[in-house]
Amino acid sequence: MKRKFLLSVFLFLCGVTARAQQQSYLITGTYTSGKSEGIYVYQFNSNDGSAKAVSSVKISNPSFVAVSPNEKFVYSVEEDAAKNGKEGEITAFSFNKETGKLSLLNRQPSAGDHPCYVSTDKTGRWVAAGNYTSGSLSILPVQADGSLGVATTVVKHEGSGFNKARQVSPHVHCTFFSPDNLFLFVPDLGIDKVMIYAFDETTGKLTAAKQPFAELVPGSGPRHISFHPSNKYAYLMQELSGTVTTFKYKKGKLKSRQIISSMPAGDTSFAGSADIHVSPDGKFLYASNRAESNTIAIFSINQKNGKLSLISHQSTLGKTPRNFNFDPTGNFLLVANQNSDAIVIFKIDKQTGLLTDTNNRIDVGKPVCLKWISMY
Repeated sequence: MKRKFLLSVFLFLCGVTARAQQQSYLITGTYTSGKSEGIYVYQFNSNDGSAKAVSSVKISNPSFVAVSPNEKFVYSVEEDAAKNGKEGEITAFSFNKETGKLSLLNRQPSAGDHPCYVSTDKTGRWVAAGNYTSGSLSILPVQADGSLGVATTVVKHEGSGFNKARQVSPHVHCTFFSPDNLFLFVPDLGIDKVMIYAFDETTGKLTAAKQPFAELVPGSGPRHISFHPSNKYAYLMQELSGTVTTFKYKKGKLKSRQIISSMPAGDTSFAGSADIHVSPDGKFLYASNRAESNTIAIFSINQKNGKLSLISHQSTLGKTPRNFNFDPTGNFLLVANQNSDAIVIFKIDKQTGLLTDTNNRIDVGKPVCLKWISMY
């Protein structure tokens, strides 16, 4: 009898744990030029792809957010230009998992105009911010309470690119820490380079890496980068050319292996490509195209050499898919359609990589960034 009772308790606890693992918080950054007022928090159910609103916080143009490794803090850009001599800012929040609410800690200047990207290093002690208009990046220290200190490192890029309409000056679009936390990769849309910095996690200092940059096709406009789970390959989304570059990666060095279009065959419209992510299992790569296309390109990844093969394109069922992300289980792909005020939720076929509309939507003004925090 005692054995049966213990077994029942064990099975009950397993069930509770399994259900808990299916629940996550979705942190949604937005542009506040429309009906949005800031950052929105939702409870997402990975059993059926449904979501419900939990909380929100007012903040100006939180177009990109980052979650600390311990999930206790959230950092957001305020993508604004200088006002009254004031630069763009990075804002720190604490996050309460019991209530799902964000609480403001403090703000610090991003050391430039229009910060469009923010990330945390693997230790959680440093935050990197990328300033689009200024073509600069900064490293800010994280204090013991999760708040931010004044930037200790600021780097300003120099140069221009082939496209005179978009590349008259540097435009930092991403600050991505390497999986081993030893390097910071900075795609710069304005100079057609991925700048590579050696990162010291003790001091937060940046120095030019042995390979100081990877140079791209003139006029391509590098934007976001994603690494394969094996850490052998990296994939770069190029906004202006609508192409993905496959790199072989080793110890901070990127070596180009392939350039492939992310656009549907025969579509000669401007790509305006935006986001890129490797699936958690490393089998597929997804890339978003905005402008007129409004599609997600789906590629299979050759596990032997990292090269891509196009599988299909999926309509995002909305306008301007600026950002997308996988839920923590890898069962769903959520697309933030900025200009149709909705997050569209797709089910992923893990065998084929194809996407199916769940008919689930999250209505929110100008969604542009999606990040996750576990509920337990």
